[in-house]
Amino acid sequence: MFKYTKSTLQLTRTVQRSALKMAQSRVLQCRMYASSNKEAPKKQRRSLVPLAILGIAALGLTYYNMGHVSKPPRASVDPVSRPKKDIESKEQPLFKDNEISVIYVLGGPGAGKGTQSAKLVKEYGFVHLSAGDLLRAEQKDASSKYGELIANYIKEGRIVPQEITVALLRKAIVNNYNQGKTKFLVDGFPRKMDQALAFENQIAHGKFVLFFQCPEDVMLHRLLERGKTSGRSDDNMETIRKRFHVFEETSMPVVDYFEKQGKVLKVSCDHPVDVVFGQVVAQLKKEGITD
Repeated sequence: MFKYTKSTLQLTRTVQRSALKMAQSRVLQCRMYASSNKEAPKKQRRSLVPLAILGIAALGLTYYNMGHVSKPPRASVDPVSRPKKDIESKEQPLFKDNEISVIYVLGGPGAGKGTQSAKLVKEYGFVHLSAGDLLRAEQKDASSKYGELIANYIKEGRIVPQEITVALLRKAIVNNYNQGKTKFLVDGFPRKMDQALAFENQIAHGKFVLFFQCPEDVMLHRLLERGKTSGRSDDNMETIRKRFHVFEETSMPVVDYFEKQGKVLKVSCDHPVDVVFGQVVAQLKKEGITD
């Protein structure tokens, strides 16, 4: 950034003094020329008037500038004062409560977490981080050492080890935060208590859980319909049943854990998408998250 130092001020004043001397010299020359050429034609003498006026104006402007030093120039875009986060930082948690807002989005498979999260992104500018999407992307990455392991866990409807999921979320949150984004919807996470505790200890404290409640038969119908076009290996009857069981057994204790802290907002999801979204927005407004 440009700094207006003492040496800069001295240079500015030196230039101004030089300009003053030049202006004084020009005015004096005009006067001498006019007085020594009294017999010159009036037309020739009149041609000196603009030159004299310019000299007087320069003189006045120079005097003014010497008494009014300009403020230092500013960059067209002020630098971001907030320091960036290092993904390798040992600080725990990495983010303070006033630095980012994290909302966990939980609900059974097919409850509508992704659909509602997408609408919140569009309407309110949240960053949507789907734990499942991050895992599937990592699975497809040829350079990942976890690809095969993740594929097996997803196919069997089991929960991927928390170390992997938390590391992927940490990377995604840091990357977005360093781009100036601070509001996050973490979809499908935490699904186990070890995930919840690891995330809260290592990355950030969640503000609350947005919990989508939906009857199992409704979720089953949605998933089977989605499976016709999704191409996902877990959108089949056998795996869906396993996922329902895993959710009840491992994820509901997470919901109960946060509910005891008064940090669960429940939304009934067996309604049309826009009706559910209305409930979601109402809950967020009540918490002061949206206007």
